[in-house]
Formats: sequence, structure tokens, C-alpha cells
Amino acid sequence: MIDLYYWTTPNGHKITLFLEETGLPYRILPINIGKGEQFQPDFLKIAPNNRIPAIVDTAPAGGGEPVSVFESGAILLYLAEKTGRFLSAEPRQRIDTLQWLFWQMGGLGPMAGQNHHFTQYAPEVVPYAIERYVKETARLYSVLDKRLADRPFIAGADYSIADMACYPWIVPHDKQRQNLDDFPHLKRWFEAIAARPATARAYALAAQINPAPVMDEAARKVLFGQDAAVVKRP
Repeated sequence: MIDLYYWTTPNGHKITLFLEETGLPYRILPINIGKGEQFQPDFLKIAPNNRIPAIVDTAPAGGGEPVSVFESGAILLYLAEKTGRFLSAEPRQRIDTLQWLFWQMGGLGPMAGQNHHFTQYAPEVVPYAIERYVKETARLYSVLDKRLADRPFIAGADYSIADMACYPWIVPHDKQRQNLDDFPHLKRWFEAIAARPATARAYALAAQINPAPVMDEAARKVLFGQDAAVVKRP
């Protein structure tokens, strides 16, 4: 059984995509980040960066005590190795998948996240920041589009954890001010993943857990008002 500490964000969706594809038994433990539940002491024991997602594997390979993992890329890698799914054992194929997984973690996610912040959530319009991150998001979309020009999925013929990592960050493309028609290979890939039954199930779960997302002033303060004091407090 996998305990998944989850909220309805792109990083959270990565893990439900994997779990729904594999059928690995799991239960969702919602962590409402707009209400500050990510600062609960019990959650911080497994996710010291006070971010979702995190997991606890109550039946790890080899037995023994439960294993906890935080950071979405690390979780995908852990689950892929646990199940033997969506990450090839062939060395070249494996490293190809992993480099694109880390491309998402270091590039697409952070840059699209800043795009979201300055285009939707910032209390004041900052034209330089909006232009900077919208353009960088477009550049990254173009990198992915080029990669997909001669292969069905990011790491080749097979769906992998690299695709699961990237897809949720493309879902809000309209909010990122991106037109998928400008990226035809990416659009084909996106539509293929959207059509997978496991993808539909994962996003249906999100709609049940957080049917009416709210970004009010209280949530804004929780999400965007953190500094070192948040980490240092007991």
C-alpha cells in the first residue's frame, strides 16, 4: 500500500498518473496547501520541504520499515523501480528517460510555475516578469516539440515516467499563454496521453478532491508568504 500525500497541482498529478497506470494499491491523504496543511508536524516528518507530493510505502521491496519519499521526480523514480514499470532497464533507454525527467524537474516545472505566478497570482502586474516567463515557457515547449518530432513519447516508443512528469505541466497551457497549435508534435503527444484511461481516472480524482479551487487572500498568504521563519519555527 502506498500512502500518497497529495493536492491537485501538476506535481501531485504526476503521482496519480503513475499509480493509476500501474494499479498499485494506494490511498490519498489530501494536504490542502491553501489552508497550510503542508506545515503539519506529521507531514513535515516525511516532507521536510513542506511541499506535496510525498509518499509512504508501507510494503517496501525487501520488507522492513515503511519508506517515505518526497519530491515528485524522486517518487516517480522510486515507484518505477519498485514496480519495474515505465523505466527501461536497458542502460541507454534508462538514462534517456532520466535526463528528460530531470529536464522537467529543473526546467519545465519551475519556469511554468513562475509563469503561473506572474500571469495569475502576483498582486501587481510586472510586465518584465510576465514576458520573461511566458517566453521561457514557449522555448521549453519548443524543445519538447522538437524532441517529439520523430518519436511517440519523450523517451522513444514507450510511455514513461518522463511523460508523466511533463504532461501535467502542459495541461494548463492556456493559463501559460501557450497555443498548442504552435507545437504540433507536442499537441499530438498531449492528446495521446489525455486519451489514456489512467489519465482520465487521475484527473477525475483531482476533481473529486478539490472540486472548486480557491485562491483567496488567505491562501495567497500561505502559498506566497513563506520565508526562513516558516522552516525554523517548531
